[in-house]
Amino acid sequence: MTHQVTLDRDRTAVVIMDYQDRIVNSYASDPQGVIRSAAQVLQGARQAGILVIYVVHRGGDFQEYSPDVEIHAGVPPAPGEKIFTKTRAGSFSTTGLEAALRVAGRDSLVLMGVATSGCVLSTVMWGSDVGYNLFVVSDACSDLDEEVHRVLMEKLYPRQATILTAQKFLKAVGVA
Repeated sequence: MTHQVTLDRDRTAVVIMDYQDRIVNSYASDPQGVIRSAAQVLQGARQAGILVIYVVHRGGDFQEYSPDVEIHAGVPPAPGEKIFTKTRAGSFSTTGLEAALRVAGRDSLVLMGVATSGCVLSTVMWGSDVGYNLFVVSDACSDLDEEVHRVLMEKLYPRQATILTAQKFLKAVGVA
């Protein structure tokens, strides 16, 4: 059964997580495909006036600076978009993301990230626990293990979030 997805532009934020060169190229099963889908979501969100927030990982193997920890050139932030830096898998525990979302009046989050079993999983669980209305863009998330990605998208995430594709997101915000 398919239902109509609606998003309130003034209460929604798109959160793009860990779209850094090394992460995308090492942990995405289809780097070009996931970048393409994420770029479509970002373009649609910006066109619809939806807040876009980036979260980058700078802990563990990504603590030291190197050019491959930069945000992937296929999904660059627009001027003025916030970038939060985290040191753990999830987007909430080591950032000020939750406070910024609350101040901005955002209670619906559209999530996309690499890897599905890392940043996306942790952020879905935390976001669900603290009461966000969650949407996960399946083709703008990726994991090196395609079966893990499938199981999370089909079995686990639907318990806490609405799963949609980039095209379904664009339709929901009226830019498709």
